[in-house]
Amino acid sequence: MTICAHVALNILLALAAFWTIIAIVFNKEIKVVFDRDPAAVNFLEVLLTYSGLHAIIIYRITHLLNRAHIPFFPRWFSQIGKFLTGIEIHPGARIGKRFFIDHGMGVVIGETTIVGDDVLLYQGVTLGGTGLEKGKRHPSIGNNVVVGAGAKVLGNIMIGDNSYIGANAVVIKDVPPNSTVVGVPGRVTKQDGKKLDVNLDHIHVLDPILQEIDELKRKIDSLEKK
Repeated sequence: MTICAHVALNILLALAAFWTIIAIVFNKEIKVVFDRDPAAVNFLEVLLTYSGLHAIIIYRITHLLNRAHIPFFPRWFSQIGKFLTGIEIHPGARIGKRFFIDHGMGVVIGETTIVGDDVLLYQGVTLGGTGLEKGKRHPSIGNNVVVGAGAKVLGNIMIGDNSYIGANAVVIKDVPPNSTVVGVPGRVTKQDGKKLDVNLDHIHVLDPILQEIDELKRKIDSLEKK
């Protein structure tokens, strides 16, 4: 065996060992991908090509380092993760179990953000601040929350459990549990007080503005008949 072939073989063995360790340590994160994404059918493909999964793995590592008060390295490593995945998660954010980012490009999660369990984010989501204030300045997201593509959730606000933030909504106020929010600025509509299914049909999410317009139209029709 030539020297080049020997080096190449060692590199391949090292890579195989690395990804095997990643698959074992982060098996729960990988399982979530198969639970949430119908396009996920191949374990190796998910492990090697899902940028949302890679961003979460890098976050879990940098968060542990940040909690250990290791200077500089957590932010530096997280910036490498942003370069590789297009997703920026501050090491200081607190993110719960079974977190999933679908597609993911352009997702930003700020330093004091708190995210509960079973949360799903789509591409272009920002969980950000609204100014230069110190302390808690980013949102808190409850359990089983879905945030649609392009949505912005800004400031020290609370998004209640089982809520859905519609695509491109801009949310700057607290949202009660079991709610749907759409529009700019975000408006709240209830989904019959029921827990939302993470696989809900985004096309048929209730729009409070359209509901108000429909109600006004019904009143006008009623007055015209009289």
